[in-house]
Amino acid sequence: MSEWRVQFDAEVAFSNGGALQAQEFRLDIPGEDIGEEELGELFVRHLGLLMVGTVRISNKSLIQEAHKGSRGVENGQRGKGAVELSHVIEDGMTTHSGLPGPEIGAWLTFEDSKYGPGTEFQIGKISMVSNTGTYVDAPGHRFRQGEDLSQIGLGKLVDLPGVVVRAGQREITRNLLLAYEVRGKAVLLHTGWDEHWGTDSYISGRHPFLTKEAAEWLVEQDAALVGIDSMNVDDTTDGARPAHTVLLAAGIPVVEHMTGLEDLPPHGFRFHAAPPKMAGMSTFPVRAYALI
Repeated sequence: MSEWRVQFDAEVAFSNGGALQAQEFRLDIPGEDIGEEELGELFVRHLGLLMVGTVRISNKSLIQEAHKGSRGVENGQRGKGAVELSHVIEDGMTTHSGLPGPEIGAWLTFEDSKYGPGTEFQIGKISMVSNTGTYVDAPGHRFRQGEDLSQIGLGKLVDLPGVVVRAGQREITRNLLLAYEVRGKAVLLHTGWDEHWGTDSYISGRHPFLTKEAAEWLVEQDAALVGIDSMNVDDTTDGARPAHTVLLAAGIPVVEHMTGLEDLPPHGFRFHAAPPKMAGMSTFPVRAYALI
C-alpha cells in the first residue's frame, strides 16, 4: 500500500553546543503535506534527540511510496529500588525568598509526658507556610475556583509512570521536550539547581524554569504532572507566572524544589508525591519519591 513520505534536509543546533546535519532524510507522514515546524518536531522525536536548540528544514519534497516503518528509542534502566526526591524540612530553613522558615518544636516533651513508669511520648508541633521544602501545587494555588488538596485525585499524584528530562540550560524550551513521550506521565525536569539548596544562589532568581510554550506543549501532550528541582517552575521575574498558569489551568499538578533526580533513569520508574488531604489548602509539602 502506497502512503505519503517526505524527503528533506535538516540542520539541528543543540543547546549545549554542537550540531547535526541530514541530507535527503525520509519520514512517513499521515497526510499529503506537513509544515516545516511540524516536520522538524517529527524529525527530533524520530531520532530521539535531546537538548535541541533550533531545527531548520529545507529542500522538502513529498514522495508517495510504501511506509518502511519507524524506530523507537529506548534507554537502559538502572537497578530497582526507592529513590528519595524530597529535601529535608528543618527548623528555620529557607525554601523561597521572602517566605518565613518553619518553626519546629514540641507540644509535649518526653520529660513532661505522663504515662506509666518508663513509658514516655513526644508530640511535635510545626508552624509553617504551605510553600515549604518540596511541595506540590494544586490548581487552587493559582485559580480561586481550582481544586484544593482535598479535591485533587490520588491518580494525579501517585503511581505515575515517570520520565526525566535532562535540562542543561536555564530556559527549558519546547524544543528540549520534543523527543520525549510524556502522555500520562510525571515529567521531571532535572536541572541540577538543587546543588545550591540552602545557599543564597538557590533563591537568587537565576534558577532554571519552564517557558510558556513548553508548558503549553506539555498540556497538548497530556502530561500527568510536572516536577522540577529548582526554586520555581516559572521565571520569578515574570509576574504573569505563565508555566503555573498554563499547567494548573489544565489540572496538571506541579512539584517544586525536588532533589535527587540525577539518581533516576530516563524512564522505567513510578513517581509518588501525595500531600495530606487538606480542605482549603492548595499547596503543601510532599514526600516525593520514585520506585524503579
